[in-house]
Amino acid sequence: MKKVLFCIPAAMFFMSTFALAHGPVRQKAEEEIVIDAPAEKVWGIIKDFGDMTWHPGISSVTNQEGNKKGAIRVLTLADGGTISEELKKYDEAKMSYSYKITEMSTAKTITHSGAEEKVPALPVHDYAATIGVEAQGADKAKVFWKAAYYRAYMNNDPPAEMNEEVANKAVENVLKTGLAHLKTLAEK
Repeated sequence: MKKVLFCIPAAMFFMSTFALAHGPVRQKAEEEIVIDAPAEKVWGIIKDFGDMTWHPGISSVTNQEGNKKGAIRVLTLADGGTISEELKKYDEAKMSYSYKITEMSTAKTITHSGAEEKVPALPVHDYAATIGVEAQGADKAKVFWKAAYYRAYMNNDPPAEMNEEVANKAVENVLKTGLAHLKTLAEK
């Protein structure tokens, strides 16, 4: 009986250790904006997977495969960094598409816990997103942009440059600034 009583607290200790020693948690971000323009006009601005001139943080894009599933676009950011994204799903009728980041340049290198760590251009890992347009009557459109991702540092004890807070702020900034600029362009 004493062995059983000893085993229960020991098992609880080890189980709680495993519960505390988990890695990053999947994060989600979702932004939407209502634009005073017909949905077709708004979709016309964003529908080309190879054209992100509507986003102020993107200086150029290369894409040779158009809106075909599996197409890869390479975004050159305003600060010179690059992000490669793969088109996962494209639906012209529903005015939406989904994509996933496949590769990113390094923004900087830091030393963390005695090791050199590369901080990616966008401090996230395994980022996937969907953007789409929904008609809100004849002369209004709602644009939604949803993303799911992990922080850039996949081990425990992330450095400040690659934790959840930094990842969430960076993604929120990408979505909000993109949608705000889209609204300005579409309402001209």
